[in-house]
Amino acid sequence: MLNRRILRIKAFKVLYSHAVTGSMDLEGALARLDLSCESTRELYLFLLGSMSPLCREARARIEAARSKFNPTEEDLHPNERFADNVMGRLLAEDPDFQKLLERKKLSWDQYDMQIRRMLDSIVAKPYYARYMEADAAGRKEDARLFIHIFEEEFEDNEDIAAILEDIFPDCMDELGYALTACCRTVRELGEGKPWTLPELYASDAVLKRDPQADVSSDKQFVHKLLRAGFTGFEGYFAQVCEAVPDWDSDRLFSTDMAIIALALAEVETFPDIPVRVSINEWVEIAKFYGSPKSSRFVNGLVDKLVKSNKKLSKQI
Repeated sequence: MLNRRILRIKAFKVLYSHAVTGSMDLEGALARLDLSCESTRELYLFLLGSMSPLCREARARIEAARSKFNPTEEDLHPNERFADNVMGRLLAEDPDFQKLLERKKLSWDQYDMQIRRMLDSIVAKPYYARYMEADAAGRKEDARLFIHIFEEEFEDNEDIAAILEDIFPDCMDELGYALTACCRTVRELGEGKPWTLPELYASDAVLKRDPQADVSSDKQFVHKLLRAGFTGFEGYFAQVCEAVPDWDSDRLFSTDMAIIALALAEVETFPDIPVRVSINEWVEIAKFYGSPKSSRFVNGLVDKLVKSNKKLSKQI
């Protein structure tokens, strides 16, 4: 599930937290990294678990309309297509999925108001109208609707953001990644495939499909990366200070320093990864997490430090 870009980001967040607070030892940092990785998969599970509540809310509205003192013809004979959407039923009746949600205490039960608001938004959208009015019906069409929902209803949604910030504070910027995983799962369910818990690391998923595949462990990669960045942080900081004498000391614990430390750690620790690939990965991360000038600063400084190291410069 987790690719190396996400894993690099997670290592960065842990190292940055350590640099700012100084409250972790290496063992604690690695433990926090593991928890962060698992949290992304839990975010995926929580989002996927919204399908059944949405369908239940649609059913509850139908029953409430039928129970009116003076129901209309439409109230008595409603379009029940969304309420009967098979996607909601599949996971609601999947014992493995439900046991996992229960064990991890992931539930939408206390967020009924947010579910109602989301359903209000869904039923007002053109994609919903097309689904409800279409002649074609079936599992694939039901799946296609929920793919639209995951693509259009969760991001930039203040209600959802408030919920996720409370439950998954370290994964807020991974929402899009988790939603993409949800869409992939729904597409597979629509094709008739059973739900299975995704492997936590992308390399494990590859090996599950092909045990003979030539792929290195993503878990070992991110652990080794964080360990190198953590233990070598002071040394990397000294290199930066030497290379940039007028570097603002207030930036000691900045995002830039954590990114530079991990970039140098990766180049030193993983000679099999092309240097330019490693640098480019960290420059992209700097664009998202740093200041407007961070990506150029990181790119230029890491390139300079690598070239000044005779051993590392041979890898370029």
